[in-house]
Amino acid sequence: MTQAMSAADIAARMDRLPPSKHMWGLVILLSLGGCFEFYDLFMTAYVSPGLIADGVFHGAEKGMFGLTDQAAFAAATFAGLFIGTIVFSQLADRFGRRAIFTWSLIWYSAATVVMAFQTTAVGVDVWRLISGIGIGVELVTIDTYITEFVAKEIRGRALAINQFIQFLAVPTVALVCWWLVPLSPWGIAGWRWVMLAGAVAAVAVWVIRARVPESPRWLAAHGRIDEAHAILTRIEAKVEAELGRRLPVATAQPSAEVREGRLSEIFRPPYRRRTIMLAVFNFAQTIGFYGFGNWVPSLLAAQGASVTKSLLWSFIIAIAYPIGPLMFSTIADRIERKWQIVAAAVGTATFGLLFTQQTGAAALITFGVLITLSNNLLSYAYHAYQAELFPTRIRARAVGFVYSWSRLSTVFTSFMIAFFLRDFGTTGVFVFIAMAMGVVVVVIGGFGPRTRHRTLEEISGH
Repeated sequence: MTQAMSAADIAARMDRLPPSKHMWGLVILLSLGGCFEFYDLFMTAYVSPGLIADGVFHGAEKGMFGLTDQAAFAAATFAGLFIGTIVFSQLADRFGRRAIFTWSLIWYSAATVVMAFQTTAVGVDVWRLISGIGIGVELVTIDTYITEFVAKEIRGRALAINQFIQFLAVPTVALVCWWLVPLSPWGIAGWRWVMLAGAVAAVAVWVIRARVPESPRWLAAHGRIDEAHAILTRIEAKVEAELGRRLPVATAQPSAEVREGRLSEIFRPPYRRRTIMLAVFNFAQTIGFYGFGNWVPSLLAAQGASVTKSLLWSFIIAIAYPIGPLMFSTIADRIERKWQIVAAAVGTATFGLLFTQQTGAAALITFGVLITLSNNLLSYAYHAYQAELFPTRIRARAVGFVYSWSRLSTVFTSFMIAFFLRDFGTTGVFVFIAMAMGVVVVVIGGFGPRTRHRTLEEISGH
C-alpha cells in the first residue's frame, strides 16, 4: 500500500468511528481547555466596572482616543487574538495539534497571572494583548483538533457540544464578577481575583494533555503513518470494547499526496474563493457577536439600568450562552451548515433592533437572551464550517488566517461600538450590527459550499 493510500485509510477509519463514550470524552476534554479562553474573552465586559472603581481605568471619555478604557481593553484583547491566529496558528500544522494545544494554554495562564497584578491601564492592556496571543492559537487548534477526530455524521453536533462546554464559562465569569468585583477579599481588588481564577488552566492542562492523543489525520498527513495507525488502533479497541462488537470495515477513498502544507495554498484554486468568502464573513460576523457580548452591561446601562442591575441582568442573559449550543446540537447535522449561519445572522439583526425599543427589565432580558441564542447558533455553526473547508495539511493555517479577520475587525469594532453608543445610543449600535449581519447573509448564503454529511476529504476537493 502506498503512503498516500495509507493516509486515505487512516481518514476512512476515522470517519467510520461511531459516536461513543470514548469519542465524546475526547471532545469534552478538548472543550474544557477552551473554557478558560471563553472565560477570559467574556471577562472584558464584566471586570471593566471594577477596573474603573479601582482607579486603573478612566471613566467616561478620558481613555485612549477620547473613548473609554473599556474600548482599549477590548481592542488589546483582539489585537492579541489577531496576532495569535494569523502568525502562530500555523504552528499547529507544523508541530501538531497536541503540542500547540498544551503550550498555548500555558502561555495564556502565565500572561493572565502577570496581568492580574498590573496597576495601570497601559500595563493591563499590554498583558491583555500578550495573553490574547495564547488564546488566539488555542481556539484555532481546538476547532481543527475536534473536526479531525469525529466522523462526518456528528461534526456539527461535536462542535455544538464543544461550544456548550466552552460557553459554561460565560455565566461563570458573569456570576464571579457580580459577586467579586464590588468586593476586595483580603485587601485585593475583586477584579484581580477574577483574572487569577481564569489562570488555573495551567493546573488543568497537563491532565487534559495526558488523556488526549495527537490527531491521527495530522500524523498521516505528515507521513507518520505508523504513529497514526498505533493511536487509531487504541481508539478502535476502546470503542469496540464499549460497543461490544467489531467495527465495520473501512473503505478508503483516494487522497491527496502526503506533503507539507503551505499558507500560499489558500490563495490558489480551489481554496482561494473559500478564503476570500470566510475572511469577509469573519470580519462582519464578529461585529454582531462581540459587539453585543463584550458590551452587555454598558448596553443595558444605556437603556436605563443601574450599574448593579446591569451586572445582574447581564448574568441572567449570560446563562443562555451554554444553553443555546446544547439546544442547537439536536439540529446541528440535520440542516446544512451555511443556512444555519444565515438564519443566525438574521436573528441577531432582528432581535438587536427590537432590543433598542425596550426599557423594562423583562423585555431587555428577553431580547438579550434571543440575541445571545442567535449568536450561539452563528458561533458553533461557523466554527464547524470553516474548519471543514480546507485539507488537513493546511487546516490550522487556513482557519487561523480567515479567523484572524474577525480578530482584526474587533480591534476596530471595540472603538466603533463605543463611538456609536456614545453618539447614537443603543439604536446606533444595533443598526451597525444589523448592517454587518447583512454582509454575513450575502456572503455565506450566496457563496458558501455545502458540507453536510460529506467527508473532510470530499469537501476539500480530494
